[in-house]
Amino acid sequence: MTKTVYTFGGDAPKPDARQKDKTITGGKGANLAEMASIGLPVPPGFTITTEESVRYLREGAAFSDGLRSDVAAALNHIEKTVGKRLGDAADPLLVSVRSGARVSMPGMMDTVLNLGLNDETVEGLAGASGDPRFAWDSYRRFIQMYSDVVLGLDHGLFEEALEVAKEDKGFYNDTELTADDWRELVGEYKNIVAQEQDESFPQDVQQQLWGAIAAVFESWDSDRAKIYRRLNDIPADWGTAVNVQAMVFGNMGDTSATGVAFTRNPSTGEKVYYGEYLINAQGEDVVAGIRTPQYLTRAAREEAAAKPLSMEEALPDAFGELSRTFELLEQHYTDMQDIEFTVERGKLWMLQTRTGKRTAKAALKMAVDMVGEGLIDEKQAVLRIEPMALDQLLHPTLDPDAKRDVVTTGLPASPGAASGKIVLDADTAEQRAGRGEKVILVRVETSPEDIHGMHAAAGILTARGGMTSHAAVVARGMGRPCVSGASSVSIDLKNRSLRIGTRELREGDTITLDGSNGQVMAGEVATIEPEMEGDFGTLIGWADEHRRMRVRTNAETPEDCRMARQFGAEGIGLCRTEHMFFDANRISAVRQMILADDEAGRKAALEKLLPEQRSDFHAIFDAMAGLPCTIRLLDPPLHEFLPTGDTEFAELAELTGVGTDHLRRRASELHEFNPMLGHRGCRLGITFPEIYAMQVRAIFEAACDVARDSGEAPIPEVMIPLVATARELAILKALVDETAETVFAEKGARVEYLVGTMIELPRAALMAGEIAEEGAFFSFGTNDLTQTTLGVSRDDSARFLGPYVEKGIFARDPFVSLDIEGVGQLVRMAAERGRETRPDIKLGICGEHGGDPASIAFCEEVALDYVSASPYRVPIAKLAAAQAVLR
Repeated sequence: MTKTVYTFGGDAPKPDARQKDKTITGGKGANLAEMASIGLPVPPGFTITTEESVRYLREGAAFSDGLRSDVAAALNHIEKTVGKRLGDAADPLLVSVRSGARVSMPGMMDTVLNLGLNDETVEGLAGASGDPRFAWDSYRRFIQMYSDVVLGLDHGLFEEALEVAKEDKGFYNDTELTADDWRELVGEYKNIVAQEQDESFPQDVQQQLWGAIAAVFESWDSDRAKIYRRLNDIPADWGTAVNVQAMVFGNMGDTSATGVAFTRNPSTGEKVYYGEYLINAQGEDVVAGIRTPQYLTRAAREEAAAKPLSMEEALPDAFGELSRTFELLEQHYTDMQDIEFTVERGKLWMLQTRTGKRTAKAALKMAVDMVGEGLIDEKQAVLRIEPMALDQLLHPTLDPDAKRDVVTTGLPASPGAASGKIVLDADTAEQRAGRGEKVILVRVETSPEDIHGMHAAAGILTARGGMTSHAAVVARGMGRPCVSGASSVSIDLKNRSLRIGTRELREGDTITLDGSNGQVMAGEVATIEPEMEGDFGTLIGWADEHRRMRVRTNAETPEDCRMARQFGAEGIGLCRTEHMFFDANRISAVRQMILADDEAGRKAALEKLLPEQRSDFHAIFDAMAGLPCTIRLLDPPLHEFLPTGDTEFAELAELTGVGTDHLRRRASELHEFNPMLGHRGCRLGITFPEIYAMQVRAIFEAACDVARDSGEAPIPEVMIPLVATARELAILKALVDETAETVFAEKGARVEYLVGTMIELPRAALMAGEIAEEGAFFSFGTNDLTQTTLGVSRDDSARFLGPYVEKGIFARDPFVSLDIEGVGQLVRMAAERGRETRPDIKLGICGEHGGDPASIAFCEEVALDYVSASPYRVPIAKLAAAQAVLR
């Protein structure tokens, strides 16, 4: 039978392939077993597989046959190793119960510590440890955590009772409370449980254990976990492992501590130890922001001018062992590690290691540095960077010379900069961001329930919490700038305002965050463009060496073209000419053309547009000189150009000399019930060929002029849109060729060009073999191909695609990541049939999917020649294209 439980530590067997497989035992379980096997001090424990959590949730919260006996045997392994028994009244074993998905999900899943305490065992723990204060502190922690995670009670009820207790005693820190104080608070906690759920806090340790295991299983389907999975494309059927491990205690006095550390700085990538610790603390204290954590190293403390001793100074022996462990783990895993550790009365224990979350800037520096250090090679470096993470580096940062009205400074928890309106809760952040506003989420401290608001916000500011707080870790993973631990910020939720020192700001006021130095500024601060040099340039250079596909850009303005070339674009994959006609100076001529009664009227309007179009293409070809440029001929749903209000009809009547009543009748005749599938694309070119003839003339006149002036001829690729039949393409290709020859004769010069089509209809994909007889290239317009294949309007799909993704009908939004099983098969079929007819046909993709790494991997699989993405996505596409080859 397939094993459901794996042990580690002590005399546990050396981990086999399944136990090392993170898809089976989760990242935490696999790494705990690995650390134990290489001799690191890991408390003994066991891991319940991810398969069991999937089965538990699928079968209606039922444990599988045999799991209880397997857990009992694994628990016996822990008891034998440490010489203690769960539930022993004299010297009890206590355990932690933690989640462990195959990928890091910081703060999303639930944990229970100190399990095994009850009214009897707490006395045994006090006696065995010789420290009643430690025992009762551990018990109150367990009641609060178990009540929150397993019983579903509001943890705020317990926090409030603790604050009242401290106020009554005149204390500020938890550490000031005595054993008797904690004993009294435990009684209050138990009363809260009894009042809230009408039954006592469970005293049976086996009931506690199975309740915690069930709760961790179920946390995989919590609202916050679902949101995190959706944002990070984590499938619902992965599940989470459960890790049960013997407790070690960092709250046993001044020789004990707990901490979180990174083997390198996760914000900058520097090879320096980075992290925080707390003396006489436990578990989540460091990341929860309950107390201000201290620095690991003397250098970090001195740089920050902090007074409390660093771990290097306060616990030098444990720090020395931790340093040696850092080096061993980096060499073993060949990557930066995120570590949790506890020091119990001077002895170091390792509780976790995993590949650490990092900013894009840090990821690039680490990858390039590790190649230089010989830890990894260039291919591994290219594969190590998440393509979408580059987006963090491709946008403006604060102008260092701009005036800054700094109102406070916190910790630089996640780099980057953002301006936005203050919002004080996650729901408001999501709502206002949904209306197109940029917002800054300001909280005392964030919690996993804030995940949707953190994603919606442009930046995050917290009053409490350190560099490894929930806000910091999640913000870095999301690429959001974050300032944490800004202790001078006081939030008044009732009045929707906040006070920073003597300054009062209200919700809706604009502030700016600089996550690189921790500054918080009033108002909006100017920005500067990013520089694509250094580590960024090095890594993209390595990617360029390994990718096969070319990367072009979707652009229709000279500014976009120049930006795309700066990012390394190798041509234009889609220039949407209809976007050029919405300019206020041109729209009247376009309307005159559309509403004209005859060809003569249309030509009169087109004569006004020809010089404008020629100027457009001249600027684009000048910016992209020497590179291929795919120009899509006019493809508008006509209703987008028609006048609507009385003012617009009156202005058009004055321009054309045609009465408004006639213009209204003509507009009514052109009205379409479903314009996206109406008189657009090649249908417009066939019924009104003079429109396409004007555009083609403008293209070739501009191309010839740029070739003459610059000496670098652009390569126009004229795209006929919305083709469904080979005959449509043949008719319009003849028009293009005839117009081109006329221009070449007039100019006394020629330029190389291609005529092809956009494959955006299922019929075009099916008939690709015939269409390739006329077209020299196919460009897959996957936006419309997805709409027409799925029968789903992109504009209206937001109402139901969210639930479709949540229910697993689609793994991802098909307009964000290509529906490979459906739409992808049409792309594959069209590519194969097109090549059968024309072996040298050029194949590319120009929909939004051209900037999506998963879609790019599919494009490599079907051997497309290029992908095309928006300018800021060009480096992302380059890296994804290289990874597709290397994988």
